[in-house]
Amino acid sequence: MFSPMIVLSIITLSLILAGGIEYFRHKQVLAALPLRIHINGTRGKSSVTRLVAAGLRAGGLKTYAKTTGTAPRVIDPEGKDRIIHRLRSPSIGEQVRLLKYFAQDKPDAVVLECMAVQPQYQWVAEQEMVRSHIGVITNVRPDHVDEMGHTLTDIASSLSNTIPRQGILITGDETVSNVFDVVSTKRETRLVTVDESKIGEEILDQFSYMEHPQNVALALEVCKQAGVERSVALDGMVNVSPDLGALIAWKLDYQDRSVSFINGMAANDPVSTLTIWNYTARRFSWKGKSCVFLNTREDRRTRSRQLLSLIMEEIKPDHCIIRGDNLEKMYSHLKHYSPNTNITWIHSQDSVKTVSDVFAKLPDDSLVYAMGNQVGFGQELVDHIKPYRHHG
Repeated sequence: MFSPMIVLSIITLSLILAGGIEYFRHKQVLAALPLRIHINGTRGKSSVTRLVAAGLRAGGLKTYAKTTGTAPRVIDPEGKDRIIHRLRSPSIGEQVRLLKYFAQDKPDAVVLECMAVQPQYQWVAEQEMVRSHIGVITNVRPDHVDEMGHTLTDIASSLSNTIPRQGILITGDETVSNVFDVVSTKRETRLVTVDESKIGEEILDQFSYMEHPQNVALALEVCKQAGVERSVALDGMVNVSPDLGALIAWKLDYQDRSVSFINGMAANDPVSTLTIWNYTARRFSWKGKSCVFLNTREDRRTRSRQLLSLIMEEIKPDHCIIRGDNLEKMYSHLKHYSPNTNITWIHSQDSVKTVSDVFAKLPDDSLVYAMGNQVGFGQELVDHIKPYRHHG
């Protein structure tokens, strides 16, 4: 009869052997994927993933893509979305399984949105799982501060874990480029920083939804590095199906009045949210009232405070609809910044119809900017008001 120590040794050796075999198989999978692109950053990852995949497809590359945004999707070589059905909580191991699935179809390229948030998992995702040829860090914003750090330098250092080795890093953020430059140099990777100012209105107007110039600039640069001509890539991108969390602008018809609805809920950090508002204010005009809808989460009190401060101190709308509970005290410390803002409180148990009814009572030609959290109630609200879209 074997002693416990011998049994433990056999088990340990078996696990090491199994791990070695799995690692060898994964290396074979990676070898079957000639171009691997890994998209990371604070905001815009899903949109950039979709844009890059569309541009590569237009250039004749058989491309698979996977997003992890508002609703995780696999995008096949025909550009069709495939829903990812999960039987358990999401984990970065999902990337390994998908890479194996993609490799079976022998694609020319795969584009993956990074799933990991914590620094150590971001490192594993890139250095062990994806090993990309082209890495993208869209931008660095103050989000997920508990996991990545409270300063932009800390967050940039965390995101730099997905910088590839002996590859290309493309970023749209110059504010922390020194962090990326140091890591890129150590990994013998070429750093490319894009200029979003080169993406003019004549390009943005071609999209069926409101796309950020930075996202387009990043995607075009990735396609350029992959050998796809700019005009060809752009033709593919303007026809892309946007992510559910994409910035949409709808004209809603409510009986005797119309209201413009801007969905910025996917950008749930204050810097991105303000950027979208400024972008919206430049591109839209309205004769009615300005209104902000804030969808909060009870487990994100710090974020709720940041966004509420942004509304009262920076945007100062005519009307503000706040959904959530126990926020009155938080608001009381901020109301002096914008005393003329009219507040409507929506409790968490109220239905999406309650919010839509408030929209319907705004003056004609008002503008509603939605911010906060897209998942759950936010998506339900978007689905509810969709039938009111003006199709003229």
